[in-house]
Amino acid sequence: MVYGIRMALAHYYSHPSSHDHDTGDHPECIERLVAIESELQRRDWLGYKRIDAPPATREALLAVHSSEHVDRIHDIGKSGGAVDPDTVMSQGSLAAALHAAGGGVALVDALLSGDARAGFVGARPPGHHADRDHAMGFCLFNNVAVAAHHALDAHLLKRVLILDWDVHHGNGTNDIFASSKEVLFISIHQSPLYPGSGPADDVGSGAGAGYTVNVPVAKGSGDEIFVSHVEHLVGSIARQYRPQLILVSAGYDAHRDDPLASCAVTEGGYAAMTTAVRRISTEIEAPVGMFLEGGYDLDALTRSVVATLECLAVEHEESMQALSKLHPSTANAAAALTPWWPRLAELPVP
Repeated sequence: MVYGIRMALAHYYSHPSSHDHDTGDHPECIERLVAIESELQRRDWLGYKRIDAPPATREALLAVHSSEHVDRIHDIGKSGGAVDPDTVMSQGSLAAALHAAGGGVALVDALLSGDARAGFVGARPPGHHADRDHAMGFCLFNNVAVAAHHALDAHLLKRVLILDWDVHHGNGTNDIFASSKEVLFISIHQSPLYPGSGPADDVGSGAGAGYTVNVPVAKGSGDEIFVSHVEHLVGSIARQYRPQLILVSAGYDAHRDDPLASCAVTEGGYAAMTTAVRRISTEIEAPVGMFLEGGYDLDALTRSVVATLECLAVEHEESMQALSKLHPSTANAAAALTPWWPRLAELPVP
């Protein structure tokens, strides 16, 4: 089909403090950002406008976290130490965590003011496992949740979509917004796998019933399944929900080379998923912000982030041929979700 594309104004948020979050001999390490930033610098940052991420305010953090949790992270950050068996802090970790969360807030402000149409927060530590009261899974504050709540509070949005394609379920984001219909949370994740949450029948609670969408996938799932889920399942739900903002917890540990999981996505798959999200965003006129989450093979992570950023900056102006066929597992997930999202019934039988 005939289509047109143009480059969107895109921002890249980072901060030197991310390199001061010293985790030692740990999968979530400083070398992750060194590898990503070295390649982006070699490529002149792909034309992105680079912006220093400001620190998140206490008010922004308290919108999603308890004061006890925020105080505990501050206290441990004074000298460093273990937060839980998987999550450690050094004396530089608090500043890094504040800037990682603050970068998301600044990105939301840029997206909703029209200064940017797309953006990426390339900061650490990641955030999607942190819940209201606890740090866990390498995460201290829930960066994407802080950003989403800022969009609701400061910009008075009514509908935000968070897509989480990290291979591990974003349990923190899931639980923070479980009872809200103002934030639609969709997670595609390997199961069984850490942290053991995110079954398909977890659809939220109370007023938020149906606004949590969990799509577990089996080990070995690759591009065919992940791209189909994003293009067809997420796309159909998004067209019905009509979010005013799309945020993505962009983990890269579903890559076939990643040591912490058993999926088989390639950098080409991440490019296709990003393209699908951008096409959806253009159609419904919602800007897109992405947040670095997992990804622990340095080469695979770097290639995948570059592929994502190349596609994120492209804004599609007209219809394009489908990126993927509807996979049977997508059709099965859609059938179970049709009571909440009737538009899914329109998907063709694979």
